[in-house]
Amino acid sequence: MTGQKELLTLDEINRMNKTEFVAALGGIFEHSPWVAEGAYGQIPFHSVEQLHGAMLETAREAGEEQIAGLLRAHPDLATRLKVTPLSAAEQQGAGLDRLTPEEFRQLTDLNAAYTEKFRFPFILAVRGKNKDDIIAAITERVQRPHQEEWEQALAEIGKITFFRLNDLVTGPREASV
Repeated sequence: MTGQKELLTLDEINRMNKTEFVAALGGIFEHSPWVAEGAYGQIPFHSVEQLHGAMLETAREAGEEQIAGLLRAHPDLATRLKVTPLSAAEQQGAGLDRLTPEEFRQLTDLNAAYTEKFRFPFILAVRGKNKDDIIAAITERVQRPHQEEWEQALAEIGKITFFRLNDLVTGPREASV
């Protein structure tokens, strides 16, 4: 990715004051620096997974309206509107910048139906997926009940933010189980 931020070490993060911490990690959760602010109180972090867990806990324990705001902060996939550099890079990696006009219309229509039903945009961790995977996922998920999809959207945010954090922070990793 061009324009990627310089990697931070976990030690550097643990030595940051709150302002520095939020400046460095506030963009991990889309347009929601309050997540980093809330996680700051759990410093020091002994692994990237522990840092991510603190951020996820902050997001999940927020009030329903704040969580809804976090969900609504995510862009529609394949939107032609301005998105954050992290979202743009993730979407390009999945081929969403190379949709045919028909695929773009299909995804636009599916996004509209999804957003109308759930009142937040379709959220999917697109890393490792292609445009066909994404279209299949939204086609299936738009049929789900609201609460199930709310939980799925939060789980997808967990995946997205874990990728972002791992791309930004070097340091101890917890062993895979």
